Amino acid sequence: MWEKIARFILRSRWMLLIVLLALTGLMGYHASKVQMSYEFARAIPTDNPKYQAYQAFRSQFGEDGNLMAIGITTDKLFQADVFNDYAALAKQIKGVNAVEDVLSVPAATNLVKDTANEKLNAVPVFPSRPLSQPELDSMANIFYSLPFYQGLLFDPTSHTYMMGIRINKDVLNSKARNKVVAEIVAIADAFGKKHNLEMHYSGLPLIRTNLATKVAAELQWFLLGSLILSAIILLVFFRSFSATLMSLAVVIIGVIWCMGTIEWFGYKITLLTGVIPPLIVVIGIPNCIYFLNKYHTAYNDINAEVFTNESRKRVALTAMISRMGIVTLFCNIAAAIGFAVFGLTKSAVLKEFGIVAGINIMALFFISIMFIPAILSFLPDPKKRHTKYLENKWLLALLDSLERWSSHHKKLIYGVTALILVASVAGMFRLKSVGFIVDDLPKTDKIYKDLKYFEEHFKGVMPLEIVVDTKQKQGLRRSPVQTFARIDSLSQFIAAQPEMARPLSIVEGLKFARQAYYNGDSSNYKAPNEADLLFLSQYLSTKASTDSNSKANNFNRVVASFMDSNRRLARISVNMKDVGSQRLPELINTIEGRSRQLFDTAKYHVEFTGTSITFLEGSAFIINGLKESIMWAFLLIALCMLYLFRSFKILICSLIPNVIPLIITAGVMGWVGIAIKPSTVLVFSIALGIAIDITIRFLVNYKQELSLNSKKTSHELVIDTIHKTGISIIYTSLVLIAGFVIFCFSGFGGTQAIGWLTSLTLVLATLTNLIFLPALLMTLIKK
Repeated sequence: MWEKIARFILRSRWMLLIVLLALTGLMGYHASKVQMSYEFARAIPTDNPKYQAYQAFRSQFGEDGNLMAIGITTDKLFQADVFNDYAALAKQIKGVNAVEDVLSVPAATNLVKDTANEKLNAVPVFPSRPLSQPELDSMANIFYSLPFYQGLLFDPTSHTYMMGIRINKDVLNSKARNKVVAEIVAIADAFGKKHNLEMHYSGLPLIRTNLATKVAAELQWFLLGSLILSAIILLVFFRSFSATLMSLAVVIIGVIWCMGTIEWFGYKITLLTGVIPPLIVVIGIPNCIYFLNKYHTAYNDINAEVFTNESRKRVALTAMISRMGIVTLFCNIAAAIGFAVFGLTKSAVLKEFGIVAGINIMALFFISIMFIPAILSFLPDPKKRHTKYLENKWLLALLDSLERWSSHHKKLIYGVTALILVASVAGMFRLKSVGFIVDDLPKTDKIYKDLKYFEEHFKGVMPLEIVVDTKQKQGLRRSPVQTFARIDSLSQFIAAQPEMARPLSIVEGLKFARQAYYNGDSSNYKAPNEADLLFLSQYLSTKASTDSNSKANNFNRVVASFMDSNRRLARISVNMKDVGSQRLPELINTIEGRSRQLFDTAKYHVEFTGTSITFLEGSAFIINGLKESIMWAFLLIALCMLYLFRSFKILICSLIPNVIPLIITAGVMGWVGIAIKPSTVLVFSIALGIAIDITIRFLVNYKQELSLNSKKTSHELVIDTIHKTGISIIYTSLVLIAGFVIFCFSGFGGTQAIGWLTSLTLVLATLTNLIFLPALLMTLIKK
């Protein structure tokens, strides 16, 4: 069948090239419209209860992850020149497009008791004008007497001050956010430079912008780097510019199809899908190497005296397609399965990655088999220097050594492998599953350092939201003292946790109002009792919180943001450290346990949500999905191998050499202390899909040798296979390993892990397939 296909491809090469060119033009049009994703990729499905709870919270109270923080540490803030500039800084930032609000020390509001009218008035602590030093000294004392702002806008122990900037959520989810964040940083940097202050920036808007910018930059550099590295390796191997350019054309077409597919399916480039184009280059080049290697081998084997140059080339191309077509097809199927199984998960981010990668790895096969034979048919015959690599003395000596080891040292090979596996299994028991929101940022990155700065002074900037549902309209007005006392008790319990800041809730606002009622005495910053609420009840009224003419409108608006319009729900908002997926469940369980003690479940429902919760759920969901994907990949690849070879013995021989590298890699991770997280689990499915290619090429060649030399023993067939496929396997492995090593230079920890862990797995897979697999074949297959 493959000989008929070969003849059709060569006979119809012009038509196939035109079709390929037309499809590439269409995909190029779609690729030109592809966009970067500026949203956090949705890791959990829409029917997940945690996701639905988070969406309900957002629809009720708005975004929880749209606050950018600017921090400074100085004991000179209340010097007139510094403070006036700091106030001007807040005004400038407030004027930036898409900035909705700025929370800062100069904008602090105080509540003042109006005895004549029996109400509280909200007045600015600092007037909106340049202040003299005596004025500022007096006003600073008032500000420091307001416990409401302690831990929110300033840390008294270290003279650290924070400015919170709320950015429009629609802008945050668009390309425009890069400009907004850059403008805010530029304005703040100018202030810091003027007063010789180090500016610190954090918050999810900044982190997300930083990640998106890095993804876009790395996508370009990795793609260019993989192309340059592949070109160098191909030139070294084949000593031919035409073969190098042809191979680069194959992978460039593959990249265009990949980018077109992303846009065609309505996806955007994310941290994961941004890795696919360089992967296409890394996976596509081996296709070219195997085709070229078989073409050169077949051309050399043909008797030049019997065939003319034209017919000799045609026979060699026919042999190349018929012998390598089925090999390359199943190799690409196996690699595609390794990626496509992610499409079976319910995680949107994994599904997009799996679908795009799986489709385009299969597309590489059709691009290769349509393009390479056609171009080779137009090129001149290969010269002696182009096939010189087939006689490389070093590689031939290495293959002789591999032959001797496989033939005469089977027991030693099995023994060493067993010892390594025992050590690896022991390492696997040391594996831990933990992930952080900023996992992918290196420890030396300013964003990471600034995040730790805010964790040190303000207990972090990662949002956690708690919603107390009274289960009835106006529930917060019925038995308010008991309800507020419970909320306050839970807030104090949360504040006692070393990883969490003091929570904000309606109770904190009422404490502030109570302090004002008692003439600003900070010792009265306490939860109101029943008598206090008779006066403070106006702050729970809808009219008071929405009356635009009210002098206390700003304060009321803040208080109202912690209740719904029906006064049924109360919100407790907490900033916390990026504690990771291992510690976070422990914290949540502890707080949930305390909430069950405080709130009768018959009268209240307490829901934990927010970005921190969805991150935890998403991280666990992705890891579980990846584990299932590996099992599916293993099963589907096994079925492909069984169909291809129709032998259980060959099936066993094909799977064992590829399971061993995965176990060793997992063991190395355990001993080195690399945690199980989405990026590291991803390695196993990718490596399995790619490493199995080596096995397929070896075993298919073994089967082809068997059909051509049925009288030879299994031992002789294995030796012939080592010599006929060894060189191309080594060259291909070098390309794959070098291609993945590029990812080690990434600025993201996850991408680095994909790089060096996949490279390690491929090195091990090459060794097991060239040493362990031949020994296994000789042991299991006697005839």
